[in-house]
Amino acid sequence: MPEPLRLLQVGAGGMGRAWLRTISENPDVVLIGLVDLDVDVARAAADEHGYGDLPVATSIGELADGADAVIDVTVPLAHPKVSVDALLRGLPVLCEKPLAESVRECLAMVAASEVSGKLLMVSQSRRYFRAGSAFGRQIGELGTIGSLSCEFFKAPHFSGFRERMAEPLLVDMAIHQFDLARKLIGSEPVTVYCESYNPEWSWFDGNAAASAVFAFANGTRFAFTGSWCAPGLETSWNGRWRASGRDGTATWDGDNPPVAELASGESLPAVLVDDPEQIAGSLFEFVDAVRSSTIPQSEVHSNVISVAMVEAAVRSASLGTPVRVADVITEAHTEALATVQDPALQAALQAWPNVLKAVGLHS
Repeated sequence: MPEPLRLLQVGAGGMGRAWLRTISENPDVVLIGLVDLDVDVARAAADEHGYGDLPVATSIGELADGADAVIDVTVPLAHPKVSVDALLRGLPVLCEKPLAESVRECLAMVAASEVSGKLLMVSQSRRYFRAGSAFGRQIGELGTIGSLSCEFFKAPHFSGFRERMAEPLLVDMAIHQFDLARKLIGSEPVTVYCESYNPEWSWFDGNAAASAVFAFANGTRFAFTGSWCAPGLETSWNGRWRASGRDGTATWDGDNPPVAELASGESLPAVLVDDPEQIAGSLFEFVDAVRSSTIPQSEVHSNVISVAMVEAAVRSASLGTPVRVADVITEAHTEALATVQDPALQAALQAWPNVLKAVGLHS
């Protein structure tokens, strides 16, 4: 058996505590340090989760010696700085979603991964639900998929930054559904038309509801509609899904095993595999990818497209017109070239003959 991967976690807030629990339950990893700007918060989080002797610090540099990889669980605003710092120290990184607040920042992080030669993976936890994976397998039996839809209706009272955001649903939540749609459809998005709004009873300052339709390169349409101020008959946090194909239909309520029926009337069984779920699934795949030097789901190049879907939807809602996902990425590359100061990262950005090919978007 290989030695456990020695992890340094950065971030000790609410999500950081969830990662502390997940790391403690995985025998293939061992936590060697915890970093947070508030060392008292880090110490309390470590103690609460049985890490009484764990070193804590306010910077990666203080604890990087001896680490094999970094888990970045900081706020999205800090992801570019923290993840790039770790990569340039020679450490692979598993970063919480979203990768960054803008596609421009994401591309700089792609460059850092290339310059360092180290893996940067994003934890898109919705990819790791057993029932969701079973739904994907059923979709694969339905022939050509014409449409995929997701309804998402919840009524959370978060307080804090989410209730002050301009587009809380699209920016903070919808990336989960947008990213999962890419996996389920097996193609990449081309255009999106989106409308966002805020119901009169909303407790959010910004637009807490939205509808978006994406056209994918293979012809499939993905329709998302949702709200974060929808009390009563709420959906799963995963949303409620329906796929319609040439040979049948599959549905998933977001929690339970999916249901599928062929055009013949025959039912398709849901095959659930006993794999790790949610962030435990992300960690499992990350460890395997680091050990085997393979490319995991949500590797940084590919994940840029999911972030671009969000940015394109927000832009469409603002302009009132369809937006091309490729245009968002191309413009972000121009912005990155104009703003990135690090010479090595700048050189990597300039070395791409085509930014769309660099991230795997060929539309």
